[in-house]
Amino acid sequence: MSFLHKTLNFILPPRCIVTGEIVDSVGILSPEAWAALSFIGDPHCVRCGFPFEFMSEPDFEANKDNLCGGCVKKPPIYTQARSALVYDDASRDLILGFKHGDQIHNVLCFVPWLERIGSEILKDADFLVPVPLHPWRLIRRRFNQSAIIAKALNQETEIPFILNALRRVRHTPTQGRLRQKERQKNVKNAFDVPTKVRETLRGKHVVLIDDVLTSGATIQECTKALLKNGVGKVSVLTLARVVKPS
Repeated sequence: MSFLHKTLNFILPPRCIVTGEIVDSVGILSPEAWAALSFIGDPHCVRCGFPFEFMSEPDFEANKDNLCGGCVKKPPIYTQARSALVYDDASRDLILGFKHGDQIHNVLCFVPWLERIGSEILKDADFLVPVPLHPWRLIRRRFNQSAIIAKALNQETEIPFILNALRRVRHTPTQGRLRQKERQKNVKNAFDVPTKVRETLRGKHVVLIDDVLTSGATIQECTKALLKNGVGKVSVLTLARVVKPS
């Protein structure tokens, strides 16, 4: 650590982004905050990353093709999805602070979590692409939280990042209070790939980056637009996901 960083840490000691407790360095959580978060690991659905409540290690190793009920019933069109956290009370406060509270520095915590859960996806990724906001919403919010995550991941992994590989062609109401079918209808055909990047993306493995995977409607529509315009493979990496009985 440089003398400047040591001096800054002495004057303004780094604090946990959740509890405000003093920690060793920027981006570290306090033990209390860490214990409150529900990280997703094995066992999980090999397709969408949905966490299974329990499966012994021998059973997991013997059943590498385990799918959740949702993926058996209606497989998603993306190849794989992984999320670092369960979206619950603890992670909600963390993400909403980042998304709406200008706590952009939270991304320093997020990147190592995404690298861990997404290691299999990232090892052969060609491009990182954030889920876009409509221009009007971007003006109101001032930044796209998914783009910030994707750019931070790019800086750590050196996987190329394309900010405008996707665009919203319709201004849609927020998905927050909509039901599953309403969400699907709301974002249907809402995304497109600009002509100028189509050749660059042709045949490539694109990793979609977003903050929260809820119903999957937005991710499905983004994936549909990418595949329709020549992308070879789409994977998904999100900070958190809603977990409901499959």
